[in-house]
Amino acid sequence: MLTVSQTAELLRSFDNVLILTHVRPDGDTVGCAAALCAGLRRLGKTAYLLPNPELTDTTAPYFVPYAAPEGFIPDKVVSTDIATAGLFPENAKPYGERVDLAIDHHPSFESFGRENIVRPEAAACGELIYDILAQLGPITPEMALPLYVAVSTDTGCFAYANTTAQTHAVAAALLRTGIDYQTVNKVFFRTKSRKRMQLEAAILNECEFYDGDRVAVLSVPLSLMERLQATETDAEDLSALGPQIEGVDCAITMRELRPDVWKMSLRTGERVNATEVCRLLGGGGHAAAAGCTVEAPWAEAKRRILGAVAQVVPDCRIDN
Repeated sequence: MLTVSQTAELLRSFDNVLILTHVRPDGDTVGCAAALCAGLRRLGKTAYLLPNPELTDTTAPYFVPYAAPEGFIPDKVVSTDIATAGLFPENAKPYGERVDLAIDHHPSFESFGRENIVRPEAAACGELIYDILAQLGPITPEMALPLYVAVSTDTGCFAYANTTAQTHAVAAALLRTGIDYQTVNKVFFRTKSRKRMQLEAAILNECEFYDGDRVAVLSVPLSLMERLQATETDAEDLSALGPQIEGVDCAITMRELRPDVWKMSLRTGERVNATEVCRLLGGGGHAAAAGCTVEAPWAEAKRRILGAVAQVVPDCRIDN
């Protein structure tokens, strides 16, 4: 496993770089990739991001300026905020065996790169990218803005329990570059479309509770998305909704990606280790935020995820 300084030196030796982001890209993977790309370009390197077909309207502005042109052939491939090659978008899968450097912060990171660096204690992969870029030279506003997107989104605008003093220190350093952080905060944390509001209302109306109301299951079937004509942007970060319910310390958001294919997103308190739950179903993540995918009809998918919770938490009662 590489150190920060070793990673910086490795990146100095790279050129013609293609940077990969994960499926259903969030602010952390996009922000990290964009910032790293900007940093490499400042060194005179040729660097691009592999286009991600699942970009939302909120993350696209930070990604599009660095998107690779059609036909770009890289000499080096780097991944950012990807715990396993199984999270590569379809167009990234041809690079599964040739990632030269994988940069991540998930405890479930599988070290799939030829060289790897991971910092599980970091609230966001953006914290690690910040330290790497700082080794390569001054942090410019072009790097700082996407890094702020990365760090702020993975911490819920610094409200989640993963936020540390180091997270705030990185954010403060980014703000000192003069970036427009107010717009980031407005777009990501204080603006919701009407369809998003309708989506939240419908999900909460059908929410199911277990284990003395400590476990909540929120379902987002395709039929609901179609009925409301909601987009991926409207459905972004729905997993943040469940933990806001008073008394809930294990929120399970079931999002139907394709017929009978459910993406499970867990947000938990100290009682439930989300990574251990999701690992039982082939997924992973962090202790308080993890995910997995289950292929089954809704009732069976729900039974499996609740069963995994009960297996990890012995005193959990899911029969109520």
